[in-house]
Order: sequence, then C-alpha cells, then structure tokens
Amino acid sequence: MTKSGTTDASKEIALAPGERPTLKTIARLSGLAVPTVSRALADAPDIGQDTKQRIRTIAQQIGYRPNRAGVRLRTGRTNVISIVMSTEHDMMNHTARLISAVASALRGTPYHMIITPYFPDEDPMVPIRYIVETGSADGLIINQIEPNDPRVDYLIEHKFPFVTHGRTSACERHAYFDYDNTNYGALAVKALVGRGRKNIAMLAPPQNQTYAQSMIDGATRMAAEHGVQFSVIEAANAHNDNPVIEQAMIPIFQGDDRPDGLIAPSIGGCVTMVSTVEKMGFLLGNDFDMVAKEAITFLRRFRSGILVVEENIDQAGNFLARALMHRISAPDEPPMQALDRPDDTALRVD
Repeated sequence: MTKSGTTDASKEIALAPGERPTLKTIARLSGLAVPTVSRALADAPDIGQDTKQRIRTIAQQIGYRPNRAGVRLRTGRTNVISIVMSTEHDMMNHTARLISAVASALRGTPYHMIITPYFPDEDPMVPIRYIVETGSADGLIINQIEPNDPRVDYLIEHKFPFVTHGRTSACERHAYFDYDNTNYGALAVKALVGRGRKNIAMLAPPQNQTYAQSMIDGATRMAAEHGVQFSVIEAANAHNDNPVIEQAMIPIFQGDDRPDGLIAPSIGGCVTMVSTVEKMGFLLGNDFDMVAKEAITFLRRFRSGILVVEENIDQAGNFLARALMHRISAPDEPPMQALDRPDDTALRVD
C-alpha cells in the first residue's frame, strides 16, 4: 500500500477511510492536476501514453467510475457506444463473438458498450431514431446491412457517428468492416467441385441484405465457370428457426434431382442442414459434402469432413470499435474501412 501522494501506480493504492473515488482523488494520488487527469482518462492525444496508463491504473485500483451525467454536461458526450442488433441472430456464433471483440477493443478507453436490441417484427429504424434523438450514445455499430440501407442514410443526414458491419451500395460514404462474401460463395463452390459435386444448393441469408446478395453472386459465377448446377434454397433462409430450415430441406432431398453439395453461411444453418439430411439416410462425405462458415471453432466437434471457412470476428470487432471511436473524435477525417478477403488458405477440412 502506498502513502497518500505517491505516484507509483504499479503498487496497490487504497483510499482513506470514507473517501470517494473522484478525479480529485486520482489527482492527489498521481501528483497531477485535475484537468490533466480528466484529459488522460478521455484519451487526449497530447497526453503521453505512460501518463495515461498510470492514471488508468490508479482509477482502476480505487474503483473510479465517471459520472455520466457530469461527463455529458461538461463535454456533450456520454462515453457510450451502442451495438444495435436484431434478436433473431445466432447468439452462439457471430453475435456473441462480435460483442466480445468490441468490448475487448474498448477496454482501457473511456467508452462503455451497450446492446440495443430490436425484434424481427419491429422497424429497425426505431432504435436508431431513439438513440439519435435522445443522445443516449456517442456512436453506433449496426449490421444486417442492406444495399440501400435507410439507417445509413438517416445517420449520415444527422451527422451521427456510426460504423457498419457490412457494406452498402455507397459504402465510400461511411466507415465499415466487411467480410468478402463474394469470395466466400466462390470458394465454397470451388471446394465442392473439387470433391466432384455437380449439384450445389445454398442456404442463404435473407436476400434483402448485402452479404446474402454477394454470397449468391460469388457462388453463381463460380458454378457457371465450372459448369455445375447451383441453386438457392427458397423456402428458408439462414436466419429462420430450425424447424423452418428442416421443412425446407426435406422435399429437396426427396426429389430425384437432389443436391450433392451444400453451402451454409453459419454454424446454426450448417448443423440443421446436416442433421436433417442425415436423418433421411444420407451420409456426409458419401452422398453429399458440406461447406460452412464459422466464427468460433465448433463444426469439427459436430462432424468431421465438413469443409469449414473461418471468419475472424475478433478482427472485425476490434476494427469496428476503433473505426467508431475515430468517427467520434475525428468526424472530418476520411472514414476507416476494411475488407477481409478469404482465400484458399481460409478453408479447413476437419
């Protein structure tokens, strides 16, 4: 334990009896002025990294938490970032991993993360308008992006900081991180053709979304290049519940022209497709092959032989957080943008 006024933050620090953790407390313990402490906690660019780290360490040890009402009164900011997401997402895969990655990227910054959900039957503009009109966050991360997404137009019009997980048709106007699903669709078909498959079917995401259209486009082009049949399962999409996907798969495999190659964009869709077809008596690796995309290592534990393309969601979450903080602090600078392009090295056979 250090004595009052000691500036060595590497040692354990304790408050005096009855003392509350405030900026003044940190200033006293660090030997710095209150404004310097405040700017260091706000990640001001003119404060050295060693000083910032020392201040943050002291703040953490004494349990300091900024009063958000006070911060907003002084700076006009909330130090809150919101991830706006639909409740229909597959929580065991992309969503949970993305939330964890964003939270990790925000660690040690003045920002706190909140999740703002909306339901599948709800207008996705509702939570966007609420946050913008109430000023309840400094910036937004949104996904399930459409080519002409009204949320993006609204946020640009209101000059509200945001970043998208996915691209619009005018993505040069905004910050984004995207996975090249055109390449994924092409890679999946190429892998199945390499297994001798000639009739390929895809369980696509909802086709109003950009990444679904990109995925279908890449698969269609590669199938045409290799002269194989490609189709999209029309009676279900990857965001449907398991029973819907099951009912869509059964008649497809009851016909004479059944697929011998399947593509899924997620773990949940893959598991449901494979288990449904296996219940009908077909064998993975013999009667059909499967390509799926995953963000967490799971499919190798489900079935060996699945062709897996790995998507680095940690990279996506880290970039989205940094890009949003950049939009908040430097709105006049060009937006940060990144595209993760999978190639043959991303494909894993379990």
